[in-house]
Amino acid sequence: MTIALLFITLFVCLFLTVPISISLALATFVAIATSYDTNMMNMLAQSMVTSVDNYALMAIPFFMLLGYIMEKAGIAASLIKLAEAIVGDRPGGLGSASVVACMFFAAISGSGPACVAAIGALLAPSMLRQGYDKGYTGALLASGSTIGPVIPPSIPMIVYGATVGVSITAMFAAGVLPGIMMGLALIIYNRTISKRRGYKGNPQTVSKLAVLKEAIWAVLMPLIVLGGIYAGIFTPTESAVIGVVYSIIVGIFVYKQLTWKRFLEGLLESAVMSASVMFVMGGASTFGRVLTLEHLPQLLTEFLTGVSSAPIVIMLIINGILLIAGMFIDTTSNIILFAPLFTPVVSAMGYNLVYFGLVMVVNLCIGMLTPPLGVNLFVGQAVAGSTFDKVVKEVVPMIIILVIVLIILIAVPPVSLLIPRLMGLVA
Repeated sequence: MTIALLFITLFVCLFLTVPISISLALATFVAIATSYDTNMMNMLAQSMVTSVDNYALMAIPFFMLLGYIMEKAGIAASLIKLAEAIVGDRPGGLGSASVVACMFFAAISGSGPACVAAIGALLAPSMLRQGYDKGYTGALLASGSTIGPVIPPSIPMIVYGATVGVSITAMFAAGVLPGIMMGLALIIYNRTISKRRGYKGNPQTVSKLAVLKEAIWAVLMPLIVLGGIYAGIFTPTESAVIGVVYSIIVGIFVYKQLTWKRFLEGLLESAVMSASVMFVMGGASTFGRVLTLEHLPQLLTEFLTGVSSAPIVIMLIINGILLIAGMFIDTTSNIILFAPLFTPVVSAMGYNLVYFGLVMVVNLCIGMLTPPLGVNLFVGQAVAGSTFDKVVKEVVPMIIILVIVLIILIAVPPVSLLIPRLMGLVA
């Protein structure tokens, strides 16, 4: 009865367009008020505070600030020029460059929507001038930006690691190869479509070496941030701080585009975005605690193992649930809600929790492209100046391609665990 009331209240709130963070907290309040004694009510406030009182989560505001400074300090522009120099002179060059730029940006930031906004604002006008369809431009930028939370550093991976208790460093290492696979799949699709539609490349007037020399300060950032993490020199949280300091120095003294006003704007925007994420985490954590009290993880494990004894079948069922959930609930909330529910199931089947976390993040990143909550779609539509229906039409094949990559990751777990195992981060 408690679980039914919990989910009914949640779905009613979501139907009434109540923000997800408030919906989760309100559903928890109703369930506790009707099913438990008054002492349990204190758990709501306490859990919302203690769930975000986590050292690892301090990396989130700093990585958000890092992404903002990259855009305003000229670092993102340098990465885009480098991406154009690498693949821009081939058919569909600007489209491929947008995906490569998203991969570069992903290696420094960790947010999909931020990636769409930063890369799209700089590349979308050029793509449209070269004859790219507005819908296709928005869809490709939105799809490429799904790589943002997969290639480390990654805000969803930080949330997963803090929620489940697995190594965030191992999660970061697991995301490298799948992120590259996603990028290559989109580049191949873009090349195919570009040849069919006549999207030509952009002849390069400057040598690749000259562009690399200009962008070297931007390229060094992921090497410093991620290299320090993998070498064990500093934690992901410390790496985020170091990345912010480095980007400020480069933005002021090298590219000379970071002003005091822009820096203060970045602090404010990062604080607001971080607060919204933390509020969602607080509500979702309390919601999940009620589910645990009602023994839902154990019931779910018994149900799924009763459906099939084949681990791959159960994994496909779980991912089907996550794909549907990603259409309606944001990535952070999904991770906090479903990770504690599904990790006992996948552990019982013998799957590594780092592998499952990677699959979960990739799955939910695809949700950024699916209506009605496909946040990347809305940002992509805005930067391309297209209508929503045209972007949706163009993004469907890209979603299918990314789902194929997801199925490969599900079917072949060693792909996700190859780099963490080589680094000795997982058994």
